[in-house]
Amino acid sequence: MGLMRSLLLWSSRNETLRRTLPNFRFVRSAVTRFMPGEEIDDALQAAQNLREQGIPTIVTHLGENLTHEHEAHAVADHYLDVLDRIKRRGLDCHVSVKLTQLGFDLSDELCRSLTERIVRRAGELGNMVWIDMENSPYVDRTLELFKQLRKKYDNVGVCVQSYLIRTDADLNGLLPLAASVRLVKGAYAEPPGIVFPMKRKTDESFFLLSMKLLQAARTSGAKIGIGTHDIALVERIQSAVASEGMSGDLFEVQMLYGIKREEQVRLARVGVRVRVLISYGSFWFPWYIRRLAERPANVWFVLKNLVSK
Repeated sequence: MGLMRSLLLWSSRNETLRRTLPNFRFVRSAVTRFMPGEEIDDALQAAQNLREQGIPTIVTHLGENLTHEHEAHAVADHYLDVLDRIKRRGLDCHVSVKLTQLGFDLSDELCRSLTERIVRRAGELGNMVWIDMENSPYVDRTLELFKQLRKKYDNVGVCVQSYLIRTDADLNGLLPLAASVRLVKGAYAEPPGIVFPMKRKTDESFFLLSMKLLQAARTSGAKIGIGTHDIALVERIQSAVASEGMSGDLFEVQMLYGIKREEQVRLARVGVRVRVLISYGSFWFPWYIRRLAERPANVWFVLKNLVSK
């Protein structure tokens, strides 16, 4: 792992930095490129704007590792309201949830119950819920909870991470369920031995896992999200899909709001299915720093953007 990435991931977990840095105007200014605002209305307005460009969306309320049951219930209630708002606006906009924001650190049963409320309501409204994958200690429990929900609902998907060596085996347990899966590279600091140590290995894992998912989706009809801003990797997947005689409609490229905006629009215009993930909320610091750590060159991009302003 590079020095810059290690430093960024350490910063994302530092409570002192989390409390103090967001108070600086230049930090808040930097994050606005990647997040339209802290309120749900900000996120839904951004989703409305993207719809006008033919790009559907996902929204997620930032926050994790809640420690009080009443907070978890409040998050669930918030998402129920968000689903109703999405329906009223007529948006093609999914929601994405973190289980530790729904009481996962308190009780598996509490978390499952609250998550099921959200998934059930989304189904009633013709919408979909994605379950985010957090760091490695949560992987087994997250997959188990997802499998329980998948037995009852077909409008729920789960995220997996290509930098975890175990993910190929995890897919073997998900594919028989016709599971909808979002594949990302991964952005948490993990101990040695459970992740690929080099970026090129993570990229190759991403490609191979993508093809495995798409081959399975060919017959199952599952939704597959290819979560990357690596355009060369997207093009490699597109080329392989075409050479295998598969439809490009088997997957959508899922990208973050504010990152490679021109490429998002370009891909959509040439017929690639693109969906943009919009984050909002006051607990944005660790999320933002992890986004920078995914590609440390983004740090220089942010600094250049601030100077140009």
